[in-house]
Amino acid sequence: MAKNIFLFSGQGSQYVGMAKELCDKYPAAKAVFDKANESLGYDIAEIAFNGPDEELNKTVNSQPAIMACSLAAFEAAKAEGITFDGVVGHSLGEYAAMVASGVVTLEDGFKLIKARAAAMQKAAENSSGAMYAIIGLDASEVEKVCEETEGYVVPVNYNSSVQTVIAGDSAACEAAAAKFAEMKKKAIKLNVASAFHSKLMQSAADEFIETAKTVEFKPAEVDFYSNVLGVKLEDFSNMPEMLAKHIVSPVKFTSELAEMEKAGYENFIELGPNKVLTGLVKKTLKGKNAVNIENIATMEKAIDTIR
Repeated sequence: MAKNIFLFSGQGSQYVGMAKELCDKYPAAKAVFDKANESLGYDIAEIAFNGPDEELNKTVNSQPAIMACSLAAFEAAKAEGITFDGVVGHSLGEYAAMVASGVVTLEDGFKLIKARAAAMQKAAENSSGAMYAIIGLDASEVEKVCEETEGYVVPVNYNSSVQTVIAGDSAACEAAAAKFAEMKKKAIKLNVASAFHSKLMQSAADEFIETAKTVEFKPAEVDFYSNVLGVKLEDFSNMPEMLAKHIVSPVKFTSELAEMEKAGYENFIELGPNKVLTGLVKKTLKGKNAVNIENIATMEKAIDTIR
């Protein structure tokens, strides 16, 4: 039987109305948002379903909203009998992956993401950071340009063989983006509040770890791939430190995809808003099924593809 892995979406994928169809059809999906509202202490479902955009796009709201949407899609997929052998999340998606794989409870998952989002929002407000997606260049070339650029700018998301995201001080990022433009390569500024996964988030990591220390973590019940390590995580004994490191470390997504291919995964099913990770899988791995689930139409297509 073909091996299935669930992928959980990252920040920037949010849109108003996400997961509403799934919550209307699947009681278990709606229950995720009910628990999210309860854990967060405010109505995240209202913001996710009805906006406005400027509220949803705030880090403090977008992170828990995307996580709730991803876990609603997870519950809907399970309700349709879709099974899974492993999980991977992209950046904040790693928190949905922890819930899905039994590392933390749903309640603790939202407790963690609430603390993470608040700490990152605060760090963003105190720094002038930016992020750009660089398209059409090998990661080593992107690293070279960053090294040669004055100021602080580093690769932070290794997304596919032709897409690497850079982050750092705004001026340094702009200078690097100008160099990529000279090389006739696309440098797309991302709609995020600061330089996530860089040292500009160190204050957020320091603040967040205190909440993480209050949560009980268990070993994953299925394969769990780590952004920080770029391989399957085997040791769950010090998750607070790992998650704090995650805030300031690059996302090694291409390494994770290579490891999943080696492990024999055939069906890559993205759960959550949009299909960013589905696109990255298609660009990176050949001969695999990559589908996303975010509403009824994509659910039906996913079922047809993987059964």
